[in-house]
Amino acid sequence: MRTLLILTAAAVDEPLLARIVSADWEVHVADNRTQANALLARHRFRAGLAMLTDCGDGRMPPWIQEVIESHPQLAWVQVLPESCIESQQIAGLVAKRCYDYHTLPIDPEKLVATLGHASGMMELAERTTAGARATNPIRLVGDSPVMRDLCRKIAKIAVEDETVLITGESGTGKELAARLIHQQSGRSDGPFVAINCAALPATLIQGELFGHEKGAYTDAHERKIGFIESAHGGSLFLDEIGDLPASLQVNLLRFLQEGTIERVGGHKTIPINTRVIAATHTALETAMRDDNFREDLYYRLNVLHIHMPSLRERDGDIARLAQFFLQYFTAQHASPVKGFTREAAAVMNRYAWPGNVREMMNRIRRAVLLANTTHLTPADLQLEIEAERARPMTLEAARTQAEKRALKAALEHTRHNISDAARELEVSRGTLYRLLDKHHLDVPRGTS
Repeated sequence: MRTLLILTAAAVDEPLLARIVSADWEVHVADNRTQANALLARHRFRAGLAMLTDCGDGRMPPWIQEVIESHPQLAWVQVLPESCIESQQIAGLVAKRCYDYHTLPIDPEKLVATLGHASGMMELAERTTAGARATNPIRLVGDSPVMRDLCRKIAKIAVEDETVLITGESGTGKELAARLIHQQSGRSDGPFVAINCAALPATLIQGELFGHEKGAYTDAHERKIGFIESAHGGSLFLDEIGDLPASLQVNLLRFLQEGTIERVGGHKTIPINTRVIAATHTALETAMRDDNFREDLYYRLNVLHIHMPSLRERDGDIARLAQFFLQYFTAQHASPVKGFTREAAAVMNRYAWPGNVREMMNRIRRAVLLANTTHLTPADLQLEIEAERARPMTLEAARTQAEKRALKAALEHTRHNISDAARELEVSRGTLYRLLDKHHLDVPRGTS
């Protein structure tokens, strides 16, 4: 049986209600926002019916507008007096947010047919989305031990409806992990809303997160639904949470504790049902010690924790990832590139990848677009300097390099005191001088 949510500030016409029920609908009626949100949390609706009996002020009742705007995954059908369509505000909302509309007086048969079509279209959209996920699912590429452990951990965490903190260096795929958690959770049919806390000016981020009422700011010409409210029924991803201004950390903590928000300039408490997934590349423990991040917020976010490994830690995954990106970009751009030269493969395996997977992806994309050969070289990847380092090192060269590093470290540690450096290296002063001369290392005058 299909389920239908009806939003109305007045009693529903009994004959109309009976006709809808007879068409195999389970009907739930809400006459305020709190009741509507409670029903939306308990039931899975594909279609919603919003009913207006009048629009004397030329505006839709605010609570009905809020519910419609914050649940775009439903196919909304509007019933209203014909005069209401003359209102720019109402006409705009209907055009942007509704599947269809009917004007009073209602033709029950036509309305029931529209509701059936709306529900059917949403069901078709869901099947199409599910099929796309099955054929092109979000996934992490790699078969190294750390990646196998990570995938197992994500699968376990996804089914637990708790806040998650994802840590790791820049470019390791923290947002991809967050999307995987959402995709494998019970909220996968709901929205996934992502916001980068470092990308928004401090003056705008509060309104972007919590929304604002009309007139809250000089330029606030209409009500705005914030990111948190838009994530109702789904997941909210807060990237670079360590850059969230201290003044907003209190607001976010309150939301996590109470599950409610207030829009900027508003006084109504709005219940929100969303799962928060936060990510950071900075050490929040250090930020807490420096009083830049609230300790209580940290523990609220860090209920479940995932650490994304750097590319350097993923033994054997570099070649697999490089081939994955090569195939993806050559197919996307119809490129004749077939693979990598041996030298390029060696360079990639020895390169440190400070930008991790994101850096690899960008280097290979650029190389595919600009390459003039069928196999990418270190020059194509802009890793020419690393090509020299990629050449096999002889045992003698390795020993020489290690000796030089040890000499430098001992001198720095002893502040270039020759006697102390010799004792630390467990050699005589004469031997130390010979080694310094061999490696062309100078010692400041006046040292002993």
